[in-house]
Amino acid sequence: MIAIIYSEKFLEHQTGYMHPEQPDRLTAIVNKLNSSTVAGRIEWIEPSSSRNAIEAIELVHSATYIDLVKAYSDRGWGCFESTQIFPHSFEVAQLAVNAWLDGVDRVILQGKPIFVLARPPGHHALRDEGMGFCIFCNPAIAAIYALSSARIDRVGILDWDVHHGNGTQAAIENYSNIAFCSIHQLPGYPHTGKSEERGKFNNILNLPIAPGSTIQNYHELFETKVIPFFHDFSPDLLLVSAGYDANQADLLSKINLQPQDYAALAKYSLEITPRALFGLEGGYELDSLASSVLETIKQCLIACPLDRPQ
Repeated sequence: MIAIIYSEKFLEHQTGYMHPEQPDRLTAIVNKLNSSTVAGRIEWIEPSSSRNAIEAIELVHSATYIDLVKAYSDRGWGCFESTQIFPHSFEVAQLAVNAWLDGVDRVILQGKPIFVLARPPGHHALRDEGMGFCIFCNPAIAAIYALSSARIDRVGILDWDVHHGNGTQAAIENYSNIAFCSIHQLPGYPHTGKSEERGKFNNILNLPIAPGSTIQNYHELFETKVIPFFHDFSPDLLLVSAGYDANQADLLSKINLQPQDYAALAKYSLEITPRALFGLEGGYELDSLASSVLETIKQCLIACPLDRPQ
């Protein structure tokens, strides 16, 4: 079995007409998984609503910014760059953080992969500003939170979303016990993530890829750069910012991955450590998004030593 942390409350974060980051993203994934051959091997878990998410959010974001998000949500509308805030956005963004934290707890306890199916995404959110459809920086919050566990000394973050995880990098680059690797299209939004950026402790690995890249380019990067980087770091836990917008069908990038290629990306991730949390980031073409998540889930099931397919 694989646990997927999900709530229909994530659908209550509205983003406006024709906005790419729509509730339909999650609906498409849930429908795809429930109609798949692995549906009976998925355990659906509601995220905790009793945990105080604000304490964790304050590990990364300023109180002024948190208060502003709440104020925008309370009044019914607000905007940070391309990040829309509507009446339920503050509540849903907190629940997304809790889902990631619940995922960390379960991976540490069970030692096998978990998938967090939450929105809004997080990896672009900066300390004092939401951007790129993101409100709170879920992966950075989860990584810093994980270090409070006696079982975790080092956390790795792998970001395969087609856009650089600038918020994640900014939040963790001064932590010697967190390592961050991002594979992203450059040039492309948010126009950050140069390869020469290494971090204070040589804990940053940015791997820009050119428009038109295919799975072969990813194979080369994983085998020659990503896997050695994380093996040298030896993380006790891996967080994967799992964006699916590098699909050829996705209009927000010019990378030519196919849904089945995400099986390879997931397999590489699990070779780093099976103690992995996969958390949804981008991916906006619904069919390719849903199919790509299914490929990820299948690889997680293969990696579970007590739950191999027959």
